[in-house]
Amino acid sequence: MIVANQKPLEEILTMTRGLERLAVIGCNSCVTVCMAGGEKEVAVIASALRLAAEKEGRPLTVEEAIAERQCEDEFCEKVREKVEWADAVLSLACSVGAQTMTRHFPERVTLPGLNTTFFGEVREPGLWMEMCAGCGDCVIHLTGGFCPVARCAKRMLNGPCGGSQDGKCEVDKETDCVWQQIYDRMVSLGRLDELMALQVAKDWRAARDGGPRKRLREDARK
Repeated sequence: MIVANQKPLEEILTMTRGLERLAVIGCNSCVTVCMAGGEKEVAVIASALRLAAEKEGRPLTVEEAIAERQCEDEFCEKVREKVEWADAVLSLACSVGAQTMTRHFPERVTLPGLNTTFFGEVREPGLWMEMCAGCGDCVIHLTGGFCPVARCAKRMLNGPCGGSQDGKCEVDKETDCVWQQIYDRMVSLGRLDELMALQVAKDWRAARDGGPRKRLREDARK
């Protein structure tokens, strides 16, 4: 799932000052699960903005809404009435959702209320661990099911860097060395010899470093 954190209130206040009508739009998908942009968070931030405006003596009316998924046009359309009423939209969705709102409602300013951080796995309530960097060229079939691109601090593709000790990363002693995990996993599977094959330098052309990406499936098009 996509993980995001709410921006500091002061930053949101700075972005919204000067507005008289604001629509705070949440998303009922990933950011609801990570407790950053669901119905509860929309209500809290909307209330905080109203109180701040009242304290500062400036006019501000805030409306609230939730889109099932802000990253899809059909769900953006369902909040059109709120968006068209407002001077601007404060999007409590990931950056993908906020940018979809920008494209879908080009006549309105879309303000990001969250900082999108990573693709994560839910380990326990309130704890998400980065598992994937969206590099566009998955290699976990070569590394025991663990991603060295996202989970190694140095993105090593051919074993540990030499700085890890006792199974911990030298960059952060609280972080498990993913290459220790890869080694242990390959031993348990009886596939350790496969790690002897050197991997060539990764082709990063499919990654986000080359600019915005597009995925197309002709069979899914209408």
